[in-house]
Amino acid sequence: MQTSLRKPLLPLVALVAVLALGASAPASATEAIVKKARCVACHAVDTKRVGPAYKDVAAKYKGDAGAPARLFAKVREGGSGVWGQVPMMAHPADKISDDDLKAAIHWILSLE
Repeated sequence: MQTSLRKPLLPLVALVAVLALGASAPASATEAIVKKARCVACHAVDTKRVGPAYKDVAAKYKGDAGAPARLFAKVREGGSGVWGQVPMMAHPADKISDDDLKAAIHWILSLE
């Protein structure tokens, strides 16, 4: 490629790289949140473990505007009966911050 053609392409290549990295950052950041909070001990994206798969949760609550608040309370308080008899233990703010929990719930509900 000629030097004169490279210069105009460099900003375009840099922009594409930045956009690609930015698009993947929220998912990986949220995965880090659920791993740090040890949610992955009982949950997975695609398969049921002790608790439901995240994609099953997203499907159950699809279009439900009140779901984020209810799920937030459910994670904080724990409980059982919604997905079976195995209880989910409470996850207080010292285990996962409010902001991290909200981000994790938003990510889970966005899965398809």
